[in-house]
Amino acid sequence: MNIMTSIKREDPTFPEFVIGVEPPANRTEKALWFIFRDREILLKLNKNPGAIPRLIDLGELGLSGIREQYLGALGGTHCYSVELPKNAQPPEGMEFMDLRQAYTEIGEKCFALVNKAVQIMEWDRTSQFCSRCGAKTLQKPGERGKECPDCGELFYPRISPAVIVLIRKGHEILLARSPNFPEGMYGLIAGFIEPGESAEAAVVREIREEVGIEVKNITYFGTQAWPFPNSLMIGFTAEYSSGEIQPDGFEIEDARWFPVGDLPVLPGKISIARKLIDHFLKEEGMEV
Repeated sequence: MNIMTSIKREDPTFPEFVIGVEPPANRTEKALWFIFRDREILLKLNKNPGAIPRLIDLGELGLSGIREQYLGALGGTHCYSVELPKNAQPPEGMEFMDLRQAYTEIGEKCFALVNKAVQIMEWDRTSQFCSRCGAKTLQKPGERGKECPDCGELFYPRISPAVIVLIRKGHEILLARSPNFPEGMYGLIAGFIEPGESAEAAVVREIREEVGIEVKNITYFGTQAWPFPNSLMIGFTAEYSSGEIQPDGFEIEDARWFPVGDLPVLPGKISIARKLIDHFLKEEGMEV
């Protein structure tokens, strides 16, 4: 789909955000700059009125970017995504924060834009050369895409669909722990969809592979874009059917049934995992 800047195409996640590709000809007003150093984002220490820097140009901070992409406009304010060298240092009054930590520090609305910015930055970085013939790619005018001038291959931002599922058994839910989780934290079963696989089939397979049980009554819940690395998380609920929990010992080191009144440390409020858990708790009459 062509996304032209002349067309006001609003993002349904962000009704006031208008997607754009071609930046304004002249930079005369302050814009929101989503500035990344690898998988870290530059934030203001004083977050009032906001953590994201507002600048006319990146040079105001004494920084020089490797590359930048125009994102669009939020309520009339232009937005940019920019990648810095790995040795870049934060200006005074600012800090680089790991994205996984940042999503707990900023609001859900802001994180949705950070999500968009980092995924477009990653696409820009990884699509500099044609994967078919090795030639330098060129930006397609008026479109979020690149084209190889030699062989004509097209490159668009990649989105990797994944499923995440809350499994319930009566008044209990199955929570699992990955080895890379913070200490004490448990979450939901999740995994990427395989080529040629439906989302529902992926739910059954991932649960069977990771914890060894069978489920039934798989029900769609909702979706969330997630920048770790470039996922579209598709949320489901399911009911326990049969089997005994057997963690695979690789992606899942522990999994167990938790009653609603005795839950461990849970994922952050912004994540779809937490939204699924909170939805279950509300159905159980609990305050969240």
